[in-house]
Amino acid sequence: MSTDQDRSGPVKVLFAARDKDWEDYREVLPRALAEAGVNADLSCDHPPQEVDWIVYAPGGTLSDFSPYARAKGVLSLWAGVERIVGNPTLTQPLARMVDSGLRQGMVEWVVGQALRHHLGLDRHVLHQDGVWRHEAPKLATDRPVTVLGLGELGLACALALAALGFPVTGWSRRPTEEPRLARTLSGADGLAEALRGAEIVVLLLPLTPDTENLMDADRLALPARGFVLLNPGRGALIDDAALLAALDSGQVGHATLDVFRQEPLPPDHPFWAHPRVTVTPHIAAETRPATAARVIAENVRRGEAGEPLLYLVDRGAGY
Repeated sequence: MSTDQDRSGPVKVLFAARDKDWEDYREVLPRALAEAGVNADLSCDHPPQEVDWIVYAPGGTLSDFSPYARAKGVLSLWAGVERIVGNPTLTQPLARMVDSGLRQGMVEWVVGQALRHHLGLDRHVLHQDGVWRHEAPKLATDRPVTVLGLGELGLACALALAALGFPVTGWSRRPTEEPRLARTLSGADGLAEALRGAEIVVLLLPLTPDTENLMDADRLALPARGFVLLNPGRGALIDDAALLAALDSGQVGHATLDVFRQEPLPPDHPFWAHPRVTVTPHIAAETRPATAARVIAENVRRGEAGEPLLYLVDRGAGY
């Protein structure tokens, strides 16, 4: 099939990310573009006036998008866009990363951590001391779970937990209907109702001015006493001081945290030493280059064909 790009030469794709990212994508991205039928010239140093598409991740040298007036879109390698969405020089369409590898990794982390706490596995894994602790766990049907955030990742995790029998309440800022969950709620009143009585709470919200410190002292007091908090979303969703106080009081039984305000988490941070906190080093949903490259390639193909881009960011909402 003939396209404009066939007649006018290759599409110029600028790779604007860290050197490490380039090493990960320098082979798989050109292959994915070719497989998508895109005749592309991928480089880290195209002149701004020649760039058609920008593949972007924080940590590189690009912060001023104004010279790239010809660019048709900025395609993020990250699911989170809070570090770019407010950039005043960014006038091009912005698409975030949603790929099958990232989604599958998140589901595995959330389900694994939820089952770990649901079954009380730490009690046995950490205490092989000759004491016969015959304490059967509840069934999943008797343990209410709340997932805050019903975007691509949140909904996938909520449905995976529901498939195991957990009664899952899903909450989102905007009304969402999902009959496969026990309940879906929205808005400020719905948030309080979603949290009230939950025994496991999963945070999978984007970070925006409205969600920063969402889990403060008041909201941490709403779930069942001794509840488990899982945060693979964004570190700043939680008021750290309020969480430590809730852990010390027993209101939070355990917090398993994969994301933090500062990463790597400093060695002297109190989360490391707290007996009821598990730190994992931002591994819940790593973007896999092989699958992410196909998402980028598909968006370039769609853009060149005049089709709507996938996973466009709502600038007003911040995600």
